[in-house]
Order: sequence, then structure tokens, then C-alpha cells
Amino acid sequence: MSQHEEISEGGKHSGIQVIARAAAIMRALGSNPQGLSLAAIAQVVELPRSTVQRIINALEEEFLVEARGPSGGFRLGPALGQLINQTQTDIITLVKPHLTALAEQLQESVCLSSLVGDKTYVVDRIVAERELRVVFPIGINAPAYATASGKALLAELPTETLSNLLPEPLPAFTPKTLARGTLLAQLTQIDSRGVASEHDEYIEGLSSYAVVLDTYLGRYSIAIVAPSSRAMPRADAFRQALLACKQDIERAIGRAPRKS
Repeated sequence: MSQHEEISEGGKHSGIQVIARAAAIMRALGSNPQGLSLAAIAQVVELPRSTVQRIINALEEEFLVEARGPSGGFRLGPALGQLINQTQTDIITLVKPHLTALAEQLQESVCLSSLVGDKTYVVDRIVAERELRVVFPIGINAPAYATASGKALLAELPTETLSNLLPEPLPAFTPKTLARGTLLAQLTQIDSRGVASEHDEYIEGLSSYAVVLDTYLGRYSIAIVAPSSRAMPRADAFRQALLACKQDIERAIGRAPRKS
């Protein structure tokens, strides 16, 4: 290999390394929506603080990261939201056939949601074609702690992030809304292969079951929402259908790699 080729290969390796480090920093901030200090970021990604500072400065120029304000530290920036919005169009297109099949199989309404702060944002939904059905608009923001969709997504977050995200006490929507301690204990029992559920915790008379979709397009949840009188006797069927749907979608889209 000539000297020119060696320099070229060295530059390529350096560029790839910078991209990998920037991605690690953005993942760290994504797991901590309240923001992190430079020192905390450096600790999470295991890089020198000076290196983190240089990468953060470059990401700031592209609005991928922004300063948190007077309290200091950094969080993900507005440009990332624009990219996510474009990605959601892709996730809707790819997941729609699976949502439709799930709704037709169970004859119940289903929805695709993402986590935005402490709320679940409904990205897409299929409303069941039957006399007594659950209808909800796309774009609705529901409290994550009182919905199966939200619980499934909250269970994926680090303990520290959950502590900062969930108020004490949790505002109650119905007599069955969980207290904070009970919720946190429940979240520890939900993992990426499990099914979250809630019964009458957000709206009396409604139940929901949900699983997390862990794909290269991001992390979303799929939920079945139905009257409690129909949902609770069919709990096992709902769980099995959700897990099968999750498997099919992650196989089709590509499951996100997880750290060992």
C-alpha cells in the first residue's frame, strides 16, 4: 500500500470513529431526555471530556444537540425531531399492514405510539369495524404511566430517567390509576419480550395491552385498546397476538442491535 493510500485509509477510519462516537453521545442523550452534563456524557460513553466537548460542539452547529439552559448540560436538539417526523412516515407505511391484520384478527382497535416526554403520542391507529368500538384520534397525547403503550415504553428507560420523568404523586385519572411506587414495581416486570397492560387506569371501562417494537427506525409500542368487559376475558389471546405481531414486524423491519 502506498503512503497516499495509507493516509486515505487512516482518514477514513478516523471519520468512521467520529461518527460512531457522535452516535454513542446521541444515544446517551436519547436515553436521558432531561439532559446530561458533559461529565455525565463522558462517563456514559467512556470518552475524555475534551473529546465529548468537540463532538457536542459539532452536533450543536447542526442543531442535533442543544444546550439545556441555565442549569447547564445538553439534550437532543430540534433537528432530530424533524428527522424523527420523517422517519415516522416510514414506520407508518411499514407497520400499517400488520396493524390492520391485528385489528381484523381480534376485531379490536389497535394503535402505534411513541414516547414523547412523559406521554405517549399516537402515530397511527386502526379502528375496529364493530358496533361497540374504541375510537381515538391520531396525535393524541396520553399519560404514559396510565396506558399500556406508555408502560411498555417506560419499562425500557433507565431507573434514573424514570425518577426524573414521573412526578410524585402521579395525578389520578380514575380510582384505578396506579400510585408511583406500584407503577415502578410493575415496570420492573415488563421487558422487551413481555406485554404491558392496564385496566380502567386512564379511562374507566377501557383496557389496553401493549408490546414494544425495537427496530432500526426507533422504539415504538403497539397496543390493543378495547372495552374492559371484552378485553379482560381475552387477555391471553391479546398477549399471544401482540407477541406474534411484534415478531413479524421486527423480522420485517430489522430489530435494533442491543448492547450485551
